[in-house]
Amino acid sequence: MENNQNAGVTAPSLIGRAGGGSVFVYCEIEGTQVQEVSQELLTKGRKLANQLNVELHAVVIGTGIKNKVEDQILPYGVDKLFVFDGEGLFPYTSAPHTDIIVNLFKEEQPQICLMGATVIGRDLGPRVSSSLTSGLTADCTELEIGSYEDKKNNKVFDNLLYQIRPAFGGNIVATIVNPEHRPQMATVRSGVMQKAIYEGECKKEVVYPEVAKYVDMAVAGVVKVLTHEVQAAKHNLKGAPIVVAGGYGMGSKENFDMLFQLAKVLHGEVGGSRAAVDAGWLDHDRQIGQTGVTVHPKVYIACGISGQIQHIAGMQDSGIIISINSDPDAPINRIADYVIVGTVEEVVPKLIKYYKQNSK
Repeated sequence: MENNQNAGVTAPSLIGRAGGGSVFVYCEIEGTQVQEVSQELLTKGRKLANQLNVELHAVVIGTGIKNKVEDQILPYGVDKLFVFDGEGLFPYTSAPHTDIIVNLFKEEQPQICLMGATVIGRDLGPRVSSSLTSGLTADCTELEIGSYEDKKNNKVFDNLLYQIRPAFGGNIVATIVNPEHRPQMATVRSGVMQKAIYEGECKKEVVYPEVAKYVDMAVAGVVKVLTHEVQAAKHNLKGAPIVVAGGYGMGSKENFDMLFQLAKVLHGEVGGSRAAVDAGWLDHDRQIGQTGVTVHPKVYIACGISGQIQHIAGMQDSGIIISINSDPDAPINRIADYVIVGTVEEVVPKLIKYYKQNSK
């Protein structure tokens, strides 16, 4: 920021430089199992808290969870964990969870809140942000700390959360900031961040608030869940070390059979772009990208994928990226480690034959 030497002109004021308030993560559970997306957000939240020199706090809400979830949350660098354990808090329903989070945040005054972009997070996040008039950015692909200069009002806001996500159909990457309202709220899809046990020092304090002080279950608990079923995933696309993915350039559903053969030989999983899924060539739960699954395999083989920003957001952190494309100028080739120029009909059968002959 430059000093202004002109008389009668004041330099921009600095807002929020001291930061203040913690970074908060809402931890989602299934029974007594903390969901992986929450652990990923705890890892990211710890990094943000370190940058801001504030504490990382977490909140978990459920029934019969006391002394059963703490060890799944504290190792990720949590300074203070709020465990709300009470009847009627699991399975998730909107009203009691919203009341608890809103009332807790009014007390704690966090500056950042992160939630998973899950069925629960997409319901809870907007309710909390609306109640607190804080705003929310959904489906972020990156979170950073930075500054923002409001030239119109001659202010500089420091230590803001940069909430980064594709926008306008993926044609641009938008960086969204919330200068004056707190908490700054964002949701992130599972797999976008990578979880890691925190090696540094943190307080690891656990508190068990009285649920009745935060929510009137006689009112908020009027909705009852009669049945609650969870279906296991049909595949392990997110955790696969090798992913073979196809796009619209595969040409047909039948051609995806080649990718399943290649994945079988490589002991990997098959994924695809949104264009391939929309064409009916692949099941939706195999879609990779901004509106699908985010993957971090050791090897990612992209077959007939052009590489739109929505797709790249879901696989750009792969260890090695191999692109097979008839178009040498396809956008995905810019991030690929290796590019094979040719049609999938020519290249993929040769790969299958080679790996069958040379695999142990």
